[in-house]
Amino acid sequence: MKKSYYIDIYEAWCKRCGICVAFCPKGVLERDDKGYPYPANPDACTGCKWCELRCPDFAIAVMEEGHGQG
Repeated sequence: MKKSYYIDIYEAWCKRCGICVAFCPKGVLERDDKGYPYPANPDACTGCKWCELRCPDFAIAVMEEGHGQG
């Protein structure tokens, strides 16, 4: 069974630099009309956390869905 991931983007901390979008190896993230990143293709996320690790503002968290539940 393929793992699925949830990408949480905290816009209040995001400065819209686009680093997360540029470093995503699967093209999961895109930028909206205001320049904020969003998971346009969340099913393609492999949980590599490159977006989380490269974000200079600590505005992204990648979590495995269902982790810690029942």
